[in-house]
Amino acid sequence: MTGKELVLGVTGSIAAYKAVYLLRELTKRGARVTVCLTEHAREFVGPLTFRTLSGRPVISNLLDPQSDEAVEHVAIAERADAILVAPATANALAKAAHGIADDALSTLLLAARGPVVMAPAMDGGMWDHPAVAANVALLRQRGVTVIEPERGPLASGLSGAGRLPEIDAILGVLDQVLSPASDLADDRIVVTAGPTREPIDPVRYISNRSSGKMGYRLASAALRRGATVTLIAGPTSQVPPDGVVFVPVETAEEMREAVLHHGARATIVIKAAAVADYRVKAPASTKIKGKRDLTLELTPNPDILKELAAAGTGAFIVGFAAETDDVLANAQAKLQSKGVDLLVVNDVSQPGIGFDAEDNEVLLLDRWGGRQALPRMPKRQVADAILSHALALRAAAPAPITR
Repeated sequence: MTGKELVLGVTGSIAAYKAVYLLRELTKRGARVTVCLTEHAREFVGPLTFRTLSGRPVISNLLDPQSDEAVEHVAIAERADAILVAPATANALAKAAHGIADDALSTLLLAARGPVVMAPAMDGGMWDHPAVAANVALLRQRGVTVIEPERGPLASGLSGAGRLPEIDAILGVLDQVLSPASDLADDRIVVTAGPTREPIDPVRYISNRSSGKMGYRLASAALRRGATVTLIAGPTSQVPPDGVVFVPVETAEEMREAVLHHGARATIVIKAAAVADYRVKAPASTKIKGKRDLTLELTPNPDILKELAAAGTGAFIVGFAAETDDVLANAQAKLQSKGVDLLVVNDVSQPGIGFDAEDNEVLLLDRWGGRQALPRMPKRQVADAILSHALALRAAAPAPITR
């Protein structure tokens, strides 16, 4: 964990004292830890203890005018490599599941862009309550790692599930989250991202609103999981992750050539780019001048996804569909016409997801008839979910992949 930037959230449980030992182990392993205490957690352990061990200010009151750290919760959450909540009470799980942000920790969790791990601790019977079970299921569906509590004697004298997991167990899960298994180590993955630009004249072009964020997050996730990654991208402001083979392109034809070349040797191809459907048939060789009506004759661009699927390379092929109406019907038609293995469907008419957003909410359709909806979550988590789903489908499909 050397060099990792972590947030340790501590909530109001009798097990809060164990967070002191957890913090000590995290710092011994080289992590830089910012502690965030809820109001009830301060009833069990004071901020001074955590500040002394971490060497950093403790966040405890979002509205404290004397605290510089309190007003920076968004920045702290965004730069954290992970957020660990230990102990996490039933109340903390409920607030996280339902997006309640009424204190520093719950607000920080809403602003989080990295992975979140929650280690529950609560009294007898609470862990098995239907409301708690539903909240835990919802959090896990959204990509939060909720560790199973241990069974045994509880502070109230009761016995059952609810004991905070042992520190070594918590650290082991956190290690896995920070360094995920290399389940793509044997794969060569091609990812496309961003828009294409189709010239009208030397200074103007036709394009679309794609920011490239989803494709870049997919490339980063695949790289993190051990794959050899080629990223073919149209013009964006995104920075290619260190370690990918980066192939910049501009037009649909340039992207087609790059995809067919690199995709021929790939085991997985993910076409997340928003390729322009049309190009100008005869772009002007010099800048078009004058204020007048202008008619552009457009011609269809090549269907790269369909051509790649028809090439029979044996690669597992993932396509994307951006829809605004009749989403399911249009997506199913595209799945059939393109011949891909998995289609990731965005309803880009919804605010806050899709183009240029940090979050996404997608529907996964596969050619074997499967359907899975992913709830709204950061694109980083969506990327990992797509990769995991593709791996599961490929493992269950007849080998090699045939269309």
